[in-house]
Amino acid sequence: MTEIVARSIDASETRAPPIASSREYARGLRMAAICIVLLLVNAFSQIDRILPFILAEKIKTDLSLTDTEVGLLTGLAFAVCYALLSLPLARAADRGSPRFVLVSCVLVWSVMTTLGGFAASFMFLALTRFGVAFGEAGAVPAGHALIVRKIGPERRGLAIGLFAMGIPLGTMVGFAAGGAIADVFGWRVVLIGAGAIGILIGLLTILVAGPTPPLPGTASRDEPFLRTSLDLLSSPVFRWLFTGAVFLGFAGAPFYAFSMPFLIRTHGFTATEVGVSFGMLQGLMGIIGTLGGGRWFDFAVRSGSGKVLDPPAILFLIASVTTTAALFAPTGWMSIALFVPGMLSFSFMLPWGFGAAHLIAGPGRQAQATSLVMIGSGLLGPALGPLIVGVVSDAASAADISNGLGLGLLIVPFSTVLAGITLLIANQRVGALLRQP
Repeated sequence: MTEIVARSIDASETRAPPIASSREYARGLRMAAICIVLLLVNAFSQIDRILPFILAEKIKTDLSLTDTEVGLLTGLAFAVCYALLSLPLARAADRGSPRFVLVSCVLVWSVMTTLGGFAASFMFLALTRFGVAFGEAGAVPAGHALIVRKIGPERRGLAIGLFAMGIPLGTMVGFAAGGAIADVFGWRVVLIGAGAIGILIGLLTILVAGPTPPLPGTASRDEPFLRTSLDLLSSPVFRWLFTGAVFLGFAGAPFYAFSMPFLIRTHGFTATEVGVSFGMLQGLMGIIGTLGGGRWFDFAVRSGSGKVLDPPAILFLIASVTTTAALFAPTGWMSIALFVPGMLSFSFMLPWGFGAAHLIAGPGRQAQATSLVMIGSGLLGPALGPLIVGVVSDAASAADISNGLGLGLLIVPFSTVLAGITLLIANQRVGALLRQP
């Protein structure tokens, strides 16, 4: 089933040769080692990405930066680089060696993180952050391409889930260790240390991943990456999945940007109380969601039912109800409890969304499919979603309407409903593809 190539649901589909024979797939301890090193790669990618958020005040004071400059450091660089570089790096991973692309990306962002620790000006630090973004733009697509080449189809959902688990783990470690180390040794030591460890992980990846099987000769290898991207987006089934990713971005970005301020402002929690309760629950749900979602996806694919997007879609619909209730709950702890299904749904979706994208794209285009899904969820939603929440909240406050931030956050359950409905439609089309002889 993972060999299905779908240019359009209405067009004829063909089967491409498998990327590797069963003897070439990693198994046992070898497979476990690959999954662990990929988990470390994604965890440190997340750590290096979020460190400026943790260290922002110390960096701002030391380098005499403005809030605008801090905002440019933490937001614009990644959005621009993801938009411009993710697709060509994904294409390079599809066409050549995903191990080479992944290791190169890890080394680039790690070296740039280390150099950031020596920054003496805004411009130098900004250049290092663009370098970090350059490396991280290709990390997830190359990691997924490596999984497809090295892990058998019956275990790929679990492998993608383990890889995705690096996000919640990296977030927890980054916030906890980054802040604590910075308080004792300073922000420069944090960046230099994180970069140095990343370099070691990159070298470890070379040893553990091993040579990747050659990609069979297919027509898609000779296509420019933009043409391949447009070809994928021209497929109705992939377009529905991409649309679901866009709605997911409009749900997830405001949820993580404003849930904690909402709890502090509306229910009187302290920053410490929210950080411990909300942060720990988010990390726990991230681990459960990515691992459980990966195993469930593998089972769904093996069952042959074609229902490879129904479970996350249903969870999104449930989360939309509980999140709406959380925004109007009478007590703070009830609100936090009602936020939990939303936390779970976002992490649970990762192996399902990427796994389905790989099934639709077919051999030789999995990394590019990953990149397009990431762009769908990572550009418009994070850029506009929090802004919409802020505008609604400010307007409500100006009109003396209570719970203005809660009203603005209604974009989260609204977008979650749309994501769930879109995925249900996409599931019908993916199922039609998988049931074809």
